[in-house]
Amino acid sequence: MTHRAPEPIKVNPLMLGPETEAAKAAELRRWKNWMLALLVLAAVIFLSCSWWQSQAGGAPAWVGFVRAAAEAGMIGGLADWFAVTALFRHPMGLKIPHTALIPNNKDKVGDTLGTFVEEKFLTKEALSELVRKEQIPLKAARYLVHNGGAERLSQEGGRLIVAAVRNISTAEATEFINTQVIARLRDPEWAPPAGRILETYIADGKARPLEDDLIHWAHAKVGTLEEEVIVLVDEKMPAWLPKFARGMAGDKVYDAIVSWADDVLVDPNHNVRLALRRGLAKFAQDLQYDPAMVARVEGIKEEFFDSAQMQQAPGALWATVSETIIEQAKTPESYLRTKLAEVARSTGKRIISDTDFRKKLDGYVDTATEFAVDNYSSQVIELIPATIKQWPVEEASRVIELQVGKDLQFIRLNGTVVGALAGLALYTVNEVLF
Repeated sequence: MTHRAPEPIKVNPLMLGPETEAAKAAELRRWKNWMLALLVLAAVIFLSCSWWQSQAGGAPAWVGFVRAAAEAGMIGGLADWFAVTALFRHPMGLKIPHTALIPNNKDKVGDTLGTFVEEKFLTKEALSELVRKEQIPLKAARYLVHNGGAERLSQEGGRLIVAAVRNISTAEATEFINTQVIARLRDPEWAPPAGRILETYIADGKARPLEDDLIHWAHAKVGTLEEEVIVLVDEKMPAWLPKFARGMAGDKVYDAIVSWADDVLVDPNHNVRLALRRGLAKFAQDLQYDPAMVARVEGIKEEFFDSAQMQQAPGALWATVSETIIEQAKTPESYLRTKLAEVARSTGKRIISDTDFRKKLDGYVDTATEFAVDNYSSQVIELIPATIKQWPVEEASRVIELQVGKDLQFIRLNGTVVGALAGLALYTVNEVLF
C-alpha cells in the first residue's frame, strides 16, 4: 500500500516558550562563563608557572608538576571547546572542515532519525510487546472503577457530544434530514407495503382488536343517540298521528337499534362483523393491486410532504433534538450522562473480573496496534524528516543548543580536568623515568 507523504508540521516542535527560552539562554551563558573562567584560570596558572621557572634561580620542583597539569588542562579545555562549538557553528567564524555539524547536516539527521525510529521503535514486535506489558484494558478498567474514571469519562463524553452537536449547523442538519430521512420516506409507494402489512395483521388475527374497538365505539355511540333517533322518527311520521303514537314509534325504533347493536357486540360472527372483515380484507387488497387506490394514497402522501408544516418540520425537529441532546450531555444528573457513567463502570468491572473478556480485549488492542503500524507507520516516519527539513537552519541549531548546551559544557569541564590529570601523570612519569 502506498501513502501520500504527509505535510510537514508548520510549527517547530522544538520551539520554546519565551520565558523558558530566556531561562535556558541565561543558564547556558552562566555555564559558558564558568567554563571560560576555568580555562582562563588554567592559562593564568600555566603562564605564572612558566614565568617563575624562567626567573634566575629557577623554581621549586613542584612548580613543574603544576605547570604541566595547567598546560594539559588548558589544551584539553580548548580542544573540547572547539568540539562543542563545532557542533553548532564554525569556531571563531573559520569555515574549518567538519564544523557546524548540525546546521550542515540537519536534513541528514532527519533522514537518519526517521530510519532509526522505523527500525527500532515503530515495529510490530516492539509496539506489541510494549502494549502487552502496559496491560492497557486492565489499567483503563481500574481507572474507571476505582478512581472516578467513569464519571470523568461521562463528563468528557458529554463535552464531546455538546461540541459535536454545536458544530452541526441547522442548514447541514436540515439537509441531512431532508435527504436521508424524508426523501427515503417519500420515494417508495406507501399503499402496497401498507396493504401487505394490513393483510399480514388480518391473517395473524392482529386486526381483531381493531374490529372490537370499532364495534365497542359504535355500541357506545348508539347509547348516546336516543334523543336524536326519537326526534328523527317523529319528523318522518305523518303529522296527523297523535304525538304519543309518534313517541312510541321512536322508542321502538331506538330499542330495535340498541338490540341490534347488542347483538353485534356479543356475536363474534355477526353479519356486520363479517362485512367489516370483508371490507378490511378488500381494503388491504386494493392498497396493493388497485391503481386508483394506490394513486389516491400517493396523492395524500404528496400533499402531506408538500404542506407548509412538513417543509418546516426538519428545522424544527433538529432544533428540538439538538437542544435535548445538549441539555442531556451538559447535565451530570441526566439520563444520558448517568447512563454513560453506568456503562463505563460496569464495563470496567467486567474487564477486571472476567479474565477471558480481558484477554479478548488485549487481543483487540494488539491487533489494532499491528494495523496502525502496517497502515500508518510509514506516514509517521515520513513526517519526521519532512518536519525537520522545513525547520530554519539557524533556528534549529539555536534551539537544540539551548536544550542540550548545559550538558555539553560538562564536556568542556571534563576535558579541562581530565587533561590536567593526564598532563600531570605524563609529567610525573617523565620525571621518574628520565
